[in-house]
Amino acid sequence: MPKKVDHQERRTLIADALMRVAADQGLEAVSLRHVAAAAGVSAGMVQHYFRTKDEMMAFALSVVRERSQVRVTEAVARLGEDPPPRLLLRTLLAALLPLDEHTRDDGRVALAFLAYTAVRPAAATGLREGTRQLTEFVAGILPAGRGDAAAAGLLALMEGLGVYLLGGQYTAEQALGALDAHLDLLFGSTPT
Repeated sequence: MPKKVDHQERRTLIADALMRVAADQGLEAVSLRHVAAAAGVSAGMVQHYFRTKDEMMAFALSVVRERSQVRVTEAVARLGEDPPPRLLLRTLLAALLPLDEHTRDDGRVALAFLAYTAVRPAAATGLREGTRQLTEFVAGILPAGRGDAAAAGLLALMEGLGVYLLGGQYTAEQALGALDAHLDLLFGSTPT
């Protein structure tokens, strides 16, 4: 009887290898051969699941997004019912920042994917919709009259803080301090 193959498990194994290669060696090191070696499988198996580098990168990013969503959901759930809007936003954005080694690995992959899409805009199709939805969500939490421009600015701040955290220019405390200062501007000065 043929062995039953869990295709999602294999795709995830390959995507995890891709993320390790991208996080450890940079996006330029991502190739079918390098990913196959990191996953301990053949290049042919990688090609079976991902025909192109774009497909590999998009799947790896979807894994990062799923992990991020779990972190956000768990962090927000710890706030209890009906948290204050400022605390809700701080919690959500802090959960997305690469503040520890595990989230830094995900952050490196996300940053590598963003750099990849800068020269291959077609690969960013899924990001556009996700960014639009997140911007609308954040705008709905901000005080009345702040709108999409303030939400976009807050999300851009979060992305910039993430880059500074990944590059070692900021510590977690500095990044959270900058986030709090910006939230103070949007909500008025209140404790977290």
